[in-house]
Amino acid sequence: MSRRQKYPLRPLSVGERQELDRLSRSHSEPASHVARAKALLAVAQGASYIAAARLAGRKAGDAVSYLVRRFNVEGLQAVAPRHGGGPQMVYGPAERERILAEARRQPDRERDGTATWSMTSLQRALRPQGMPKISTYTIWHVLTAAGLRWQHTRTWCATGTVWRKRKGRMVLVHDPDTEAKKN
Repeated sequence: MSRRQKYPLRPLSVGERQELDRLSRSHSEPASHVARAKALLAVAQGASYIAAARLAGRKAGDAVSYLVRRFNVEGLQAVAPRHGGGPQMVYGPAERERILAEARRQPDRERDGTATWSMTSLQRALRPQGMPKISTYTIWHVLTAAGLRWQHTRTWCATGTVWRKRKGRMVLVHDPDTEAKKN
């Protein structure tokens, strides 16, 4: 006989149930999201934590217990995994915005010592701004996550955006299928 559930699942709203149902049947969402959605739906239908874990392809019911507890507090945000170990994130959203703003700024030849940004020149420009230990890998990671790519012209450009010459003037052209092509 199983123990009494310490944190039972709260009643699901219609929107939450629809979104969990959509996630549980999805082939394009990450497998972890699909498994968590399946487990939550099984618990909502009255299955035990162990049965819900097995239905979702997991072995232990403890993970489902933690998921239910987190879902009761956070809602659908609980389906997405959080930081999964390793060192804690040092740079938050404000620092990422500062990195992006610096990369989008045109470098000053006198002050920055360059005409185009490289990883090390960006690193040198960011260090006096309160990021003394920022690495080039962190800068690269932030820029690529924002959709910027290193071009052969030695500049960072937004993916799917390009300047084209049209009838004697320069026009900024956007590719609407950028996200589909990245995946």
